[in-house]
Amino acid sequence: MKESFGKRLKDLRKERGLTLVELANEVNIGKSIISLWEQDKCQPSLDKVIALADFFDVSLDYLAGRRDY
Repeated sequence: MKESFGKRLKDLRKERGLTLVELANEVNIGKSIISLWEQDKCQPSLDKVIALADFFDVSLDYLAGRRDY
């Protein structure tokens, strides 16, 4: 079973040792929104997904759980 977007995002954030606030500041959005994304309660817009993929240096497919690399 593929990991969800929220699980991948949370794992990447924790691997970098970032708090919700620190990541939120990096992508210019509120920490509560990051939390909702990590819980898969809502999904970010495409521009935010691209910003996250760029920040973490991963592909969009990886972040979306479509690829494991």
